[in-house]
Amino acid sequence: MTTVTDALLAPLLAGDPARPLITFYDDATGERIELSGATFGNWVAKTANLLRDECDVEPGSTVAVLLPAHWQTAAALCAVWACGARAVTEPDGADVALADGSTLEAAAAAGLVVGFSLDAFGRALEGLPRGAVDYATEVRVHGDHFDPLALVPDDAPALADADAASVVATARARAAELGLGADDRVLSTAAWPLALSGGLVDGFLAVLAAGASLVHVRHPAGDQERRAGTEKVTRVLDA
Repeated sequence: MTTVTDALLAPLLAGDPARPLITFYDDATGERIELSGATFGNWVAKTANLLRDECDVEPGSTVAVLLPAHWQTAAALCAVWACGARAVTEPDGADVALADGSTLEAAAAAGLVVGFSLDAFGRALEGLPRGAVDYATEVRVHGDHFDPLALVPDDAPALADADAASVVATARARAAELGLGADDRVLSTAAWPLALSGGLVDGFLAVLAAGASLVHVRHPAGDQERRAGTEKVTRVLDA
C-alpha cells in the first residue's frame, strides 16, 4: 500500500537529497530554477498539505490538472498522488482543478479552483474567480512535511484510469527501456499530457523511477546543444 509519490520520490530523498533533481528553464521568460531533491520534496509536502487542508483532497478525490510541463506541475502531481487522489484531464465533475491563467475559464467546471501563476517570483495569479485558491499565496504557509491521514491502496486510481501500481510499474519499465540510470541528467522539452505514455512518463516519471536528474525546457529557443553541455546532460529525449 503505497502512493506513486512514495514509490518514485521517496527513494531519491533517502539517497542524496542535496543533489539537483529538477532544473527548469522557460526560454520565453529567461527563467532558470534548480531544485534539489530535498527542496522539491518540500514543495510536494507543502502542496499536499494545501490540497488536503484547504481543498479537502483525500483518497478517492479527483483533481483536474490543467497545467503545462513545469516544475510546479511536477510538485502538484506528486502532491495529488501523496493525498491518494486521481489526476484527470477534464475539470467537469472533478473535485478540484489546478489551472493557470490560460485554463481558468475551463477550470470553473470543477468544484474548486486552485490558480497557479507559475511566476518565478511567486506573484499571485490575477483574475481568480471568487472562492478560488491562489497557489503562490497560500502554499507558503504550509508545512514542509506531509503525513497522510489514511493508507492508499495500490489499486487506487492515480492517473486517468490507471491505478497507482500501474503508474509506478510503467515508469520503471520505461526507465529501463530508455536505459536511464541514477547517473543520468536528462534534457527534455516534451509536453506532459496526463496519460500513461508520452512526455509525462518519459520526461518526468521515468526520470524519477531511474533516480536520475531532469533538465526541462519550456518554450525552447536557441542552442539546446550548448545548454546540454552547460548542464552536463547525458541524455536528450525527443519532444
